[in-house]
Amino acid sequence: MERLIGRPVVAGTAEGIAMVAQQPLSFWGGLDPATGEVIDQRHHLSGNMVAGRVLVMPFSRGSSTTSSVLLELIRGKKAPAAIVTSGVDPMLALGSIVAAELYGRSIPVVALEEEQYSRIREGDRVVVHPDGAVEVKAHE
Repeated sequence: MERLIGRPVVAGTAEGIAMVAQQPLSFWGGLDPATGEVIDQRHHLSGNMVAGRVLVMPFSRGSSTTSSVLLELIRGKKAPAAIVTSGVDPMLALGSIVAAELYGRSIPVVALEEEQYSRIREGDRVVVHPDGAVEVKAHE
């Protein structure tokens, strides 16, 4: 198991199978907030469900609507278990923080440096820790 050290943007603990986006994902129009399905037909993850997975993506594409879609995903229990990015994405953080205030639950958001971020592969088992550490067990 490899241990990566990141920055906890929204601290928390989560575990799941990595869903790795090769390009940014727009939450507004790219994710169905009711189901957690990637609905952007141009995105390579189209048709996949984010619920319970550790969503690994460089950053989100779009504006403040990212926060509201993530908030709805969390409310409806269709959100990823955690989100790992290659940089701090304030819109993702805001959605998770507001969900903690409104619903008493949030999801961890961790920012990794590009070199560490690129080590996570589709299907790896990922454990996120409150201090920003990310443990990765390679998919076999």
